[in-house]
Amino acid sequence: MSAGACYPAEAVWSRDPVSGLAIRQITRHASIHHHPFFFVPAYDRAMHRLFFISWRTGTPQIFFEDRATGQLVQVTDRPDLAEWSLIASPDGRHVYYTAGAAAWCTDVETFAETQLADFGVAEMREKGMVGAAMGTTALSASGRWWAIPVRSGPVTRFVLVDTQTGATSVIIERDTIGHPQFCPDDDDLILYAGPLTDRVWITDRSGRGNRRLYAREDRMQWVTHEVWVPGTKSVSFVDWPRGTRLIDSTTGQARWITRFPAWHAAPDDSGRKFVCDSNFPDRGIHIFAQEQGESAAYFVAASNASSEGAHWAGPFPYNDGPVEVQARQHTHPHPRFSPDGRHILFTSDKAGFAQLYEVTLPDELSASPANQQYQSPGAGRTDCGF
Repeated sequence: MSAGACYPAEAVWSRDPVSGLAIRQITRHASIHHHPFFFVPAYDRAMHRLFFISWRTGTPQIFFEDRATGQLVQVTDRPDLAEWSLIASPDGRHVYYTAGAAAWCTDVETFAETQLADFGVAEMREKGMVGAAMGTTALSASGRWWAIPVRSGPVTRFVLVDTQTGATSVIIERDTIGHPQFCPDDDDLILYAGPLTDRVWITDRSGRGNRRLYAREDRMQWVTHEVWVPGTKSVSFVDWPRGTRLIDSTTGQARWITRFPAWHAAPDDSGRKFVCDSNFPDRGIHIFAQEQGESAAYFVAASNASSEGAHWAGPFPYNDGPVEVQARQHTHPHPRFSPDGRHILFTSDKAGFAQLYEVTLPDELSASPANQQYQSPGAGRTDCGF
């Protein structure tokens, strides 16, 4: 099948046996499916389309679900797509991605594909399957600026693409650049991951404002999974496995949000509450509030994903250099909220192949932060201190 091909809806409904919440399984084909990485929007702002990756054609390709009809629509037909580079424009009209050694854009209504940048003989990504090796990219909230880390020999170049003019510039060169993210409230601020031992960095679009935002407190502190929190110009990160922290990008002040052992933690569009998965042990998908001020989280659903990555069960493993790990990212839930806060999207390979699932939240939980009054049927609040 080629770009523009339509597939019939595959969705089926069930309920989580503990929380009782409704879950829609969106994909069912016997192949790998996953949404973008946990901090990359999967829906357009109006929630007309839900973007994801499907291997049903034999190679990873970009698809979207037309949420009005449930139809699944193929967007790309390439042999060289970097599947985790996918990011959609806020209006859902375009998808951006890297393929081969170039940057591309496809109009999802006409399926016309445009090359925006050619990186020549660049490697594009580091070796491996985590961090900078995944090849995630970042699009500004306005849709104007696209930031792409490009590996070239011993350095990574941070390339900025103007999506309106096609102009490109290299704003930073350094040892490693991973998981770039534009601040949702400022097109001139970009968060990115440096080395695993010195992880949280931000820069402006010129590159002149490049600086470390947070330094580890000791050699065994495991800082990971950083993400901007909307409306705050602050960055949250997981202090694995001790909980989630928040650092103000202006003052540098850091505080704990929760002591719940979140693995990947993503805020909703209000910045008031987070959804997270868990691992070692897998306690399922939970919600916690930014301002709750205590160690509590609310159970949403079990993902039952295999969540590969045995290294997460031990102490920080990277102090003496890279470590080869088996952690295929499509086996991780990577939950995130829909723009309206009424759904949580996650990936799970519990049925044998990774598929997409969407939990529908009750009004009292989707309309406000996780609060002391809400109790998931049969589950409710989980206190930490495990």
